[in-house]
Amino acid sequence: MTQTVSLAPSRSYWHVVGRQLRQDPVALASACVLLCIVLAAVLAPWLAPADPFKASMMRRLLPVGSPGYWLGTDELGRDMLTRLMYGGRLSLLMGVVPVLAAFGIGASIGLFAGYVGGRVNMVIMRALDVFYAFPSVLLAVAISGALGPGMSNSLIALTLVFVPQVVRVAESVTTQVRQLDYIEAARMSGASAFSIIRVHVLGNVLGPVFVYATGLLSVSMILASGLSFLGLGVKPPEPEWGLMLNTLRSAIYSNPWVAALPGLFIFITSIAFNLLADGVRSAMDIRK
Repeated sequence: MTQTVSLAPSRSYWHVVGRQLRQDPVALASACVLLCIVLAAVLAPWLAPADPFKASMMRRLLPVGSPGYWLGTDELGRDMLTRLMYGGRLSLLMGVVPVLAAFGIGASIGLFAGYVGGRVNMVIMRALDVFYAFPSVLLAVAISGALGPGMSNSLIALTLVFVPQVVRVAESVTTQVRQLDYIEAARMSGASAFSIIRVHVLGNVLGPVFVYATGLLSVSMILASGLSFLGLGVKPPEPEWGLMLNTLRSAIYSNPWVAALPGLFIFITSIAFNLLADGVRSAMDIRK
């Protein structure tokens, strides 16, 4: 008699992470909110009810719920719903791109510094420590002010703010991994430094760095909106939530609900990013 033994398929690390994320209602709700915001921004040319640049002084500062203008109009009579949908494009772009750029640059520098170690590590880390002498907000304003107003300069400024933070995390994790026994065994077997980093080190470093980078998305959204609010980011008449918040300051007493809408969208998006990052961090910690 032949006995059949069924072997259960081994579940990969990412399968476990995905399962834990699906079981986290807060992370799922945050992901759904972000998905709706992203879809509204991407599909704005097809979903928006009006022209985002068409102004009319006859219907300026209409309240929320006005006929034909569900979220009212701004200080120039432009439809707020349309402006918020289009504004999400630039706000999300300015929030996500610097973090992605900092992730790529910072992870590379931190990986190199952590693996090489010694004086090279000390020089790189001490040079980046200069950036920690200033708060992130002040540093972003200073760099953006030195480069000049504009979206491109704001993206550069925010990337420079986040790179040292990512480098520190990547360097710390790489230094710990470099001291493990199997890394030393790979060296003794004659494997090249590039091969060791690619096969043995990279996979252990990218996870923690990615988790940390997701937590920077909410900070990036707030800083990007703050730069636009100060006139250092997106220039008028382009719709962007931080810039819209600035231009509607004069209407805060006459029409507070309309004036508060861009700030509300910044708050909701930042909180959703933050909660989703917490969910990803918890799901990737499978040791629990």
